[in-house]
Amino acid sequence: MDNRYPLGHFTCPSEVQEKDIQMWINEMTTLPSRLKALTASLDELDLTKKYRDNSWNVRQLIHHFFDSHLNGYMRVKLALTEDNPVVKTYEESEWGKLIDYELPISVSVQLIESLHERWTYLLKNLTTTQLQRSYQYPDGSKMRIDQSIALYAWHGNHHLAHIQQALNN
Repeated sequence: MDNRYPLGHFTCPSEVQEKDIQMWINEMTTLPSRLKALTASLDELDLTKKYRDNSWNVRQLIHHFFDSHLNGYMRVKLALTEDNPVVKTYEESEWGKLIDYELPISVSVQLIESLHERWTYLLKNLTTTQLQRSYQYPDGSKMRIDQSIALYAWHGNHHLAHIQQALNN
């Protein structure tokens, strides 16, 4: 197993079924409680653990979680309100070096809870037509909203697995 991808690489589905969307939204809905349960009793030593050499530690993973999912939420809102907008990418590794990544994890856990409450409420109420709306990256590749739901459900589970790996090390 490649420790970088404990669940395997994300594979973007070309065809998405309604049952898949519901499953992914459910994963996103339960993500904050799963994260909270996994991190509730961590001490400062636990927060410094890494899932592999040269990886982010648990604290950085949790703060990254919020940053990434906030960007995902904004991308969906842009796709719903603009015609195939070009979204900005960001240097995740550089964001991980910023001072706010030193904050207590409770700050990002609370933000993730609130963000996912809004995000999943929005996603649960999208029409079939809205789910087909898309955004594009600067390289020209497109992602539909239904595909982005798959991506962020995977992303959440991916980093939960990283945190579990780090705590098991």
